[in-house]
Formats: sequence, C-alpha cells, structure tokens
Amino acid sequence: MQIRLVAACLLSVFLTMPALAAAEAAPALVLAEVYRNAIDPAGYWVSEKLDGVRAYWDGRKLYFRSGHPVPAPAWFTRDFPTTPLDGELWLGRNTFERLSGIVRKAEPVDAEWRQVRYMLFELPGAEGTFTTRKDRLAQWAEHAGIPWLQAVEQFRVADQKTLLAKLDSVVAAGGEGLMLHRADAPYTAGRSDDLVKLKPYLDREAKVVAHLPGAGRNTGRLGALLVADDNGRSFRVGTGFSDAQREAPPPVGSTITYRYRGLTAKGLPRFPVFLRLRETF
Repeated sequence: MQIRLVAACLLSVFLTMPALAAAEAAPALVLAEVYRNAIDPAGYWVSEKLDGVRAYWDGRKLYFRSGHPVPAPAWFTRDFPTTPLDGELWLGRNTFERLSGIVRKAEPVDAEWRQVRYMLFELPGAEGTFTTRKDRLAQWAEHAGIPWLQAVEQFRVADQKTLLAKLDSVVAAGGEGLMLHRADAPYTAGRSDDLVKLKPYLDREAKVVAHLPGAGRNTGRLGALLVADDNGRSFRVGTGFSDAQREAPPPVGSTITYRYRGLTAKGLPRFPVFLRLRETF
C-alpha cells in the first residue's frame, strides 16, 4: 500500500497530463519510418528494437495497436497511471511466438503473465520534446514500484559508424535492431522521421493469395505462399517456414511479414523469407 501511495504522489509530479478516453478504434500512435543514410543519428535517442507486441495504455485500459483490448490480468494494470502510455509487451529476445500465445488468450494465465514486462518508450500526447518525455517517463517508472513496468533504455551515438557498431552488437546478442527517436521532436502521431527503425535486413508485409503445394520432403504440405504487396504485385515466399508452419500455413487473406534483400528491376523483393504471421489480436 505504501508503494502505491508513493507511486501516485510521484505520478502527479512527473506526469501532469489529462487521461485520454477509452479507445474504440485503433489508437493514433507514433509509427516508424525506415532508417536512411541521410539521417544524422547524432540528433536522435537510440534504443534496442524490442521484438514484442505493441500495447497502448489510455489511462484506463490496455489496448493492442489494432484497438482491441489486451486480455491482461487485472493485477497487471491495477497500479498503472491515469496518464496514457505507449510501449511493448515483452518477454525477452527471440520469444515473440511464446509472447504472442500468452497475450492472445481470452482467459489470461497468471503464471505466464508474471513473465511479461511492459517496456515503455512514449507518453502519447505529452508536451515537450522527446528528450523531455523520455526523462519524465524514466523518472516515473523508476519510482512506481511496479516491477513489470519499465522504461526502455535510451542512449546517444555520435555518428553513423558508432550506430552501426551498436547495431552489430545488439544483433549478435540476439536483438532485432535499433529504434531512433529524434531528440527535439514534439509528440506527433503517424509515420515520420521523428521515429526510425534500423535492422540488418529489410522487411515488409504482404497478403496471402494462395498456398502452393510442396515437392520432395514437402510433398503434401506447403511449398510456398503466393502473396501480393500493396501495389498488387504477386510473388512467392518459399523459405523461412518451420515444419509446423508448413503443415498449418498462414491462411489465405491473412497478412505476413517477410524480409528481403532489396528489390529487382521490376520492383519485386529479392530473396523473400517468411518471418511471421501478422497478428490481428
């Protein structure tokens, strides 16, 4: 009880913004562009890109990016502030599929949710620059007394060489990549260079059009997915699947994420590799 009272007092000091109404549709959040060489990383705060599930706290309820409520146990959000928060539900590196299974269950399992952390990186709608917002967020998270609620660590780099060295280090340790928040950016929902992502590979999404049959060891199960991009161009994605995914492939009409190595002269992805089914939650 004492910890909760302390957290509430600190919250009034660090986070003095009105709560948003409960979201009925997909919340308007900051979205990332892809990093380009023209961007000067010295003007950004950098953090590890967490391979988790985006979640938005509107001051009363926790939502997926789609706008659907997160079926978290009541204790998980009981002491959250009345201030909006944005972050990732996260288990750790290379655990996305297990995390997805946990957070999708209509009836949450306490023992599973005890492993989940809500890693915070934004204060939606807050005034000031990102530097101001991330400092306020870190101060509150440190004193809130909620072990599973943590601020994502942010750091600075001097130049692109240092940034790429950090990327190599994170990826070697099992991380997905880096996120860069422009230090002087006001909070603006939508996709812009205020937030950019840097990965060792390119990735995009495409809609599944058909299941193509396999041959050899894949006879009788999926050989490749025929998919279409946003411009209606079709291509095959035939690698990256586990045996279980070939037995029960992403359904026609669903959206997948794939990685690739640039584009051909016809605008099609080179060497597309299946990453995952996009969860609609």
